[in-house]
Amino acid sequence: MKHNLEKIVFAGGCFWCTEAVFQRIDGVEKVVSGYTGGTIKNPAYKEVCSGRTGHAEGIEISFDSAVVSLDTLLEVFFATHDPTTLNRQGNDRGSQYRSAIFYTNAIQKQKAEAFIALLTANKVFENPIVTQLEPLTTFYLAEEGHQDYYNQNSEQPYCQFVISPKVEKIKKYYSEKLKTS
Repeated sequence: MKHNLEKIVFAGGCFWCTEAVFQRIDGVEKVVSGYTGGTIKNPAYKEVCSGRTGHAEGIEISFDSAVVSLDTLLEVFFATHDPTTLNRQGNDRGSQYRSAIFYTNAIQKQKAEAFIALLTANKVFENPIVTQLEPLTTFYLAEEGHQDYYNQNSEQPYCQFVISPKVEKIKKYYSEKLKTS
């Protein structure tokens, strides 16, 4: 058993995209797609897509903090989606596609706040960051067909046009942080 295993949930648009990115980061032990931040218990994909549940599509990341730091995960998160668009990523629109970090402890919250403050102070983005910070309450696992989606469906048009560029970006800019196998 690993003593440094932590969990955090990131929402940065379509969970297929964020899952594909974080699965490739060394030290990330597991990534699962699901829903969080809303009011409906045990939501289904169609309900979340309606935008009326309050849930965001997110990924729960289990990571070994002795191998990969939360700072690295935050850096990759902010580099692979637009944290300045409210309830939207590309053509995906609605509160279910919002930018949010669901932290599991006070240190994660403090690090996320500090990282956002650093990005803001350095004017990394032209527009203000709208990423929400919320404590993680309940994370509902998405249906099986949404798990490991990109790896199972990489030839589909959405994967080719939306997800592949994000995966290529991390390969280019974060090659030293990627898993070797």
